[in-house]
Amino acid sequence: MKSYSLGVLAGAVFLSLVQGVAPVRAEISGSIDISDGDTFDIGMVRIRLHGIDAPEVGQSCETPAGETWPCGARAAERLADLTRGRDVSCKGQSRDAYGRVIAICVVDGIDIGEILVREGLAWAYLEYSADYIDQEARARSDGQGIWQAETQAAWDFRADKWQRAAAVAPRENCPIKGNISSKGDRIYHTPWSKYYSRTRINTEAGEMWFCDENEAREAGWRPVGDR
Repeated sequence: MKSYSLGVLAGAVFLSLVQGVAPVRAEISGSIDISDGDTFDIGMVRIRLHGIDAPEVGQSCETPAGETWPCGARAAERLADLTRGRDVSCKGQSRDAYGRVIAICVVDGIDIGEILVREGLAWAYLEYSADYIDQEARARSDGQGIWQAETQAAWDFRADKWQRAAAVAPRENCPIKGNISSKGDRIYHTPWSKYYSRTRINTEAGEMWFCDENEAREAGWRPVGDR
């Protein structure tokens, strides 16, 4: 059974859990459900690791020999390895535009974000924090993970995928696909999602195109990978 706890200096813990909304300065702990290499859920609260940006699940990187390897999937797998069978403790720092709690998270007292950057499985997200710049420098110097060869940063990967998809989307600048699964689940796919290109949208069946993730969530769709 999944377990989690949420402590705040003041406020209604129970209400926060029921609504799936963690106060920004919350302390949240429990087992996790992974979305990708830097995002996961503890109970009903979605967490985005502070100060890092991992490759997207559908993203590939190059080796020195010019071959490709699934760096996005590897980052998610490493996160799973680090947290399997353990409780993760997170301290909220802020909230992003998608309502996710940005948090520093540890397992067995070790900073998860620091490990992922140090092993070359995430970038230090310098637009928001310089906390892991030293770990990134060491990983780059050692040619670890994403630093084996020239690699498109995750934020550029997302921007490129978005621009390409937005240019051909039936709804102008709205490339997010709102798909209804065979089980009736309403799932949305961003242009960088692993199965985006395979997903077909039938608007006559109630499927939709969205302009941003908040619009999709508010309409009742959940991200692919959510359970």
